[in-house]
Amino acid sequence: MTCRPVRRAVPMCVLFVGLLAGSLLRATSVAHAHADPGRQKADRKTAQQEVAQGASSARLQPDGSLSDVAGSSAHDIWAVGQQSVWDIWMNRGVITHWNGTSWTEVGIRGDTTGAGHLRSVAVSSANEVWAVGEGHDGLPYVAKGSRDGFDRVTVPQFRTGDWLGGVAASTGRVVAVGSRGDRVLMAASSGPAKGGTWTTALGPEGVLYGVAVTGKSDGWAVGDTGDQPLIMRLSGTGWKSVHLPSIEGGYLRDIYVADRKHAIAVGGVYRSSGKIVPLVLRWDGRRWIRSDPPAKQAELYGVTGDGDGTYWVSGYDAGHAAEGFLLRYDGTKWTTVRGNAASSDRTVRLQAVTHVAGLTLAVGHALGADDHYTDLVERFGPPGGQRGNAAE
Repeated sequence: MTCRPVRRAVPMCVLFVGLLAGSLLRATSVAHAHADPGRQKADRKTAQQEVAQGASSARLQPDGSLSDVAGSSAHDIWAVGQQSVWDIWMNRGVITHWNGTSWTEVGIRGDTTGAGHLRSVAVSSANEVWAVGEGHDGLPYVAKGSRDGFDRVTVPQFRTGDWLGGVAASTGRVVAVGSRGDRVLMAASSGPAKGGTWTTALGPEGVLYGVAVTGKSDGWAVGDTGDQPLIMRLSGTGWKSVHLPSIEGGYLRDIYVADRKHAIAVGGVYRSSGKIVPLVLRWDGRRWIRSDPPAKQAELYGVTGDGDGTYWVSGYDAGHAAEGFLLRYDGTKWTTVRGNAASSDRTVRLQAVTHVAGLTLAVGHALGADDHYTDLVERFGPPGGQRGNAAE
């Protein structure tokens, strides 16, 4: 069943069949948008050839899936998602941390209602990590914390039925995006105490899934209007929609911003046949240009980069459904990197990807023949790197 973007706060096809359609909605964070400059030159040398180095699990409870990943180093990576995905009333949001050796779930303190599906995570520092998604009380869910634990953040402006798909953060600033009714919703906060003072704004018809911030008052957010891709830009005067090529049936799910002149957004285009073809738009400092990969059919979910012209895109390839699917773009050439098929009767979707300190890590899930989900962590890197379990 195809889950087409729709103009409503919580897409019903996402609630009931989004996982089957590969629509675990997720978004980028500022951690995706910045790399350690001292390692960029080494990255260029070692990343010319990449292979799947191993796959494993963050050991979520049964029917678990990871929706987003972000990190500041190879020893400080965060992922969010949900467990018990088949039960929309009893599913439980999860936040887990990789310390370079193992994954450890980090709890949310003092919240009696609990988080449902957590869709996005952002890391601004070791002591400031943000996660957003949905709460079981009907309100959007915002949590802030660190390895010591998380607390739910109250945003007075949120209403029942509002929906959040993405979060981005820098020191002292956080931006979350989604939808309210038929219109896009942007929420921002600055200040240290539990997110400081929040402001919200509504934009045109549509929904936003991914966001990246590049400065105190600069940022981008991506989504769709229901039948066209949508990109909003944040500047000192607020949020404004930007001109894009007309792409009927197009949508965008994630964005990575390298600097003021370089950014990339990924998503897809629904064809009348029901198939989805990849959609990639690149920002050259003046306009957004379509720059699709050669793959004829694939679903693109997440994008990251090294800040120096190389990008990685995660997703799903129906022609190789049992293998993890990753695209690498060096500015001129697209390369497909596939994971190993542990079983021929499973379906693998890599919902998000991050690149830190030479490590490319993608997360998502594998759906087995028994219709049960297993969270998946897949590692990519140069030949001869770590193989076997990526998170052992």
